[in-house]
Amino acid sequence: MNRTNQSTIIKEAINSYLDKGVTDKQDIYTKVVDELGVPRPTVRRVARDLRTELLQKIQILQSDMPKASNEDE
Repeated sequence: MNRTNQSTIIKEAINSYLDKGVTDKQDIYTKVVDELGVPRPTVRRVARDLRTELLQKIQILQSDMPKASNEDE
């Protein structure tokens, strides 16, 4: 399994546990490690990447940038 596919699978597993209501970060890491058999440092790296991606999306959605066009009107 290459790194891109592995990261995608780990992100999906993390999101799955979040959707199920698991809120403890260490518990999520442990469950993903047990489920997928990947090393814990890999899960932590992917979780960091996922946090960064989500924070970037949040910043975009929170920004008060003026509209580039009036397509929504």
